[in-house]
Amino acid sequence: MGELFSYGFFGGPSTLNSTCPSFVTGETVCLPPIKIPFYFSLRQNIFDGIPDTHIALAAPVLAYWLLSFVFHCLDISGWKWLDKYRIHESEEVKSRNLATRWEVARAVLLQHATQTVLGLAWLIESPEISVARCQSEMEALGRTLVWVVRHLLGEETGMKFLEQRGPGMTHWLYWWGIPAAQILFALFIVDTWQYFLHRLMHTNKYLYKKIHSVHHRLYVPYAFGALYNHPFEGFLLDSVGAALAERMSHLSIRQTIFLFAFSTCKTVDDHCGYNLPFDPLQMMSGNNADYHDIHHQAIGIKSNFSQPFFVHWDSLLGTRMTREDIQERRKKIKKM
Repeated sequence: MGELFSYGFFGGPSTLNSTCPSFVTGETVCLPPIKIPFYFSLRQNIFDGIPDTHIALAAPVLAYWLLSFVFHCLDISGWKWLDKYRIHESEEVKSRNLATRWEVARAVLLQHATQTVLGLAWLIESPEISVARCQSEMEALGRTLVWVVRHLLGEETGMKFLEQRGPGMTHWLYWWGIPAAQILFALFIVDTWQYFLHRLMHTNKYLYKKIHSVHHRLYVPYAFGALYNHPFEGFLLDSVGAALAERMSHLSIRQTIFLFAFSTCKTVDDHCGYNLPFDPLQMMSGNNADYHDIHHQAIGIKSNFSQPFFVHWDSLLGTRMTREDIQERRKKIKKM
C-alpha cells in the first residue's frame, strides 16, 4: 500500500503511473493503485467475531439509550443555567403526560425487539471486502464516467477532459460523491415515508384514535419517549421506513450502521425537551426539538408532520408551523 497515489479534488494523480499512460484504454480505463480514504477499513467486519449486520442492529439501540441517558442526566441535574433552554417546565412532564416512564420504557423495549427481529431477516452480509473488489468497481465506474462525459461534451472535448480529470473524478465519485448521495437519498426516503404516514395517522380518525394517539399521550416529550408508540406504528413508521431507505439507496452495511445510528440520535434529540443552540443535531436543519414540540401541542397537532431530518414536505404542502405563527394566531384570537 506504500505506492498508492494521492488525488486532488477532481484532479488527476499527482504522479504519472508508467503502467497507466492514458486514462481511457480502448474499451476500458486504466487507474493508478487505489488510495483508501481514512473512513474505510478493509477488514471484513469492524470487530473481530461480530458480523457487521449485528453491529447495524445494535448501533441504534445503543445510540438510543446512551443519548437518552445524557438528556436524562440533564433533566435531573438541577442546573439552573439549563432552565433557559428547557421548552417546558420540569413539572409539566409529570402533570400533563398520560403515560408513566415505565410504560414508555416498556413500549420502547418492545420496539427495539421488533426492529431487531426485522433486521435479522432483512439485512444481508456484505460481500468480500478487498482491494481487488474496490479496483474492479472503480474501473466499472470509470467506464460509466467515460460514456457520460463523451455524450455530454462530445468525443474530442470529452477525451481531453477525461485524460486530465478522469482518474481524480473516478476516485472522488467512488469514495465520496456516490456514498454521500446514497446517504442523502436514504434520509429523503425516511423523511418522505414518515411525513405521509404520519400525516395520514392524523387525518384518519380511526388510525389516530387506535394507533397514533398512543404517542401523543406524551404531551410534553422527553428523550427516551421518542419511540413511545403503538407497536404497529413503531413497526410500520420507523422499522419498515428505515428498511426501505436502506434497500432503495443500495447502502453498504457500514453505511447502514451510520444511517440507523444517526436517524436514531436525531429522533431522540427531536424529543429531548431542550432548545439547545449548541446542539449539532438541532443546528443541521429547522426540524429540531422545538419544531417537533409544536406538533405535540394542541395548537400544532395538525402541523409539523415532518420528521426526523428536514422540513421540506411541511413547507411544500402547507403544514409548517413556527412559534411566530402561533403568536400571530393568538393575536388574531385576542382581537376577535
